Amino acid sequence: MSPSPRPLKPGDHVFLVDGSSFVFRAYFQSINQDRKYNFRSDRLPTGAVRLFCTKLFQFVRDGAVGIKPTHLAIIFDKSEDSFRKELYPDYKANRSDPPDELIPQFPLMREAVRAFGLIPVEQARYEADDLIATYTDQAVKAGAEVLIVSADKDLMQLIGPNVAMYDPASGESGGRGARPERRIGLGEVVEYFGVPPEKVTDVQALAGDSTDNVPGVPGIGIKTAAQLIGEYGDLETLLSRASEIKQPKRRESLLGNAEAARISKQLVTLVRDVAVEVPLDDLVLEAPDARQLIAFLKAMEFTTITRRVAEAYGVEAGEVEPDPRLAPKGDLFGPGPEADAAAPGARRPAGRLHRRPRTRRRAPSTRPTSPRPAPARPAPPQWTARHTAPSSTSPSSRRGAPRPPTRGSSPSTPRPPRWTPCRRIWWASRWRSRPTRPATSPSPIRAPGTGCSARDCCRARSRSPTPSPR
Repeated sequence: MSPSPRPLKPGDHVFLVDGSSFVFRAYFQSINQDRKYNFRSDRLPTGAVRLFCTKLFQFVRDGAVGIKPTHLAIIFDKSEDSFRKELYPDYKANRSDPPDELIPQFPLMREAVRAFGLIPVEQARYEADDLIATYTDQAVKAGAEVLIVSADKDLMQLIGPNVAMYDPASGESGGRGARPERRIGLGEVVEYFGVPPEKVTDVQALAGDSTDNVPGVPGIGIKTAAQLIGEYGDLETLLSRASEIKQPKRRESLLGNAEAARISKQLVTLVRDVAVEVPLDDLVLEAPDARQLIAFLKAMEFTTITRRVAEAYGVEAGEVEPDPRLAPKGDLFGPGPEADAAAPGARRPAGRLHRRPRTRRRAPSTRPTSPRPAPARPAPPQWTARHTAPSSTSPSSRRGAPRPPTRGSSPSTPRPPRWTPCRRIWWASRWRSRPTRPATSPSPIRAPGTGCSARDCCRARSRSPTPSPR
């Protein structure tokens, strides 16, 4: 049910939400969370819709920056084919396609706006920024205050005494890439562009925009553009007096790309007189139909926000059935696998989502099977007392049996493993197991207690290290 129209009056607060940018922000924030919250039971991606509904419920319930709106507009881009494509065919040509998991969520965003009792605003040949600029001018003329919910720098040209921007918080608090909420006013515009809002389009025309593929003038950035506009006043004056610039590269770049700068200004300048199809008076904010909203949230299987909405509006959520059109196997997403089984030769409609049919388990075989003989285990290698057989899990047994004996060695005495954890340990074991010298071999120094003479003992003591005096 659409709200009843109410004309704007001085003191009203109008919230204009850039829905298109908000959808992408919700998606990229959702992929950083647990994936089990981003899919419905039929594997339909719903993570961006969940965060979109959470923020929309906040706007409807509490507002933003301490302001509760009287009028709320959620504005989307209808398509990429705007009038700017006619001026410059390469406009936004560098943008990639949306992620595959986001594409099926686009129609659900419109359904979410309707579930909150609002009207999704979109219009052919114009971007969402143009509609926001038109609504902003209408609200300011009526004496209302405007809050633009977006972080798009292209909308900073609209900021004025009664117009501000609000950039909601992004990411988890304290997490990687988190950003607190901020209010953007005149001071923030001058800090970012170096010029007041009415000169923003001149700076953008010179600096260009790689995001939207706006050409601009090569070699000139935002700081240089702000310096030139501050010195010459506006873009046309700068281009007409470009020959006076002292820097040769900058002068040649401006003279050779003057037409590109003029086209760039047309691309970045927002249209403020669009013949909007939805009047601003129809965007009045009223309390939503709680049962209709809960039916949508239950169809999306959003448990937490369903409970919050039910508690906020005093409705028993268990008494509300999910919206059959949006629930799994509903009309919006086509028939499920049962319909495919009924018509095996029929093709699935394009753009609809289906639950993947489960594969049937093969029944166990009833044929008698003879027991398989156990494989013969190879005999362990013959290790001598000088070597320790490595365990089956040690790195020294990676290559299985020891290396074959080389010429001159006994076949029963294998060589040490090719790789050992520590060769020092291996050499120590070799030293401990070395053969003793025969008793008849001469020994200049014998251990004490083996019949040594005093001279031998003195010689042994003389060779022993003497502790140094402290």
